[in-house]
Amino acid sequence: MKVLAIRFCSVTAEAEPLAKFLDGLGMPRKDLGECDPDSNAFTGAIFPAADSWIEIWPEGPGMPAGIMLQIVVDDADAFAAHAKTNGLDPQGPTDAHGERIYYLTAPSGLQISFQSSLA
Repeated sequence: MKVLAIRFCSVTAEAEPLAKFLDGLGMPRKDLGECDPDSNAFTGAIFPAADSWIEIWPEGPGMPAGIMLQIVVDDADAFAAHAKTNGLDPQGPTDAHGERIYYLTAPSGLQISFQSSLA
């Protein structure tokens, strides 16, 4: 079992100012293309760093405000089995976006996912 990358995801009403703050730090943004060329609305941003990244999304329908730590692993099923043997209760799996994903809520309330590539 190996952790390959860490992703931090924030869904917030302050998504655009947060993204501009990260721009101010000099973090490069991934080009997401035009989601709605007729709108100037902020649609989100991804700031890659090697195999890890930060995701910033505006809250809205289907995207409630919150913070999630996403842990990219080599084998999500093995991590889920290991978590269960240690008394944790991962939910899933869900296969989406080319990944197998499990979910947990930490004692602090932090939402955590761990996922691996389906390919």
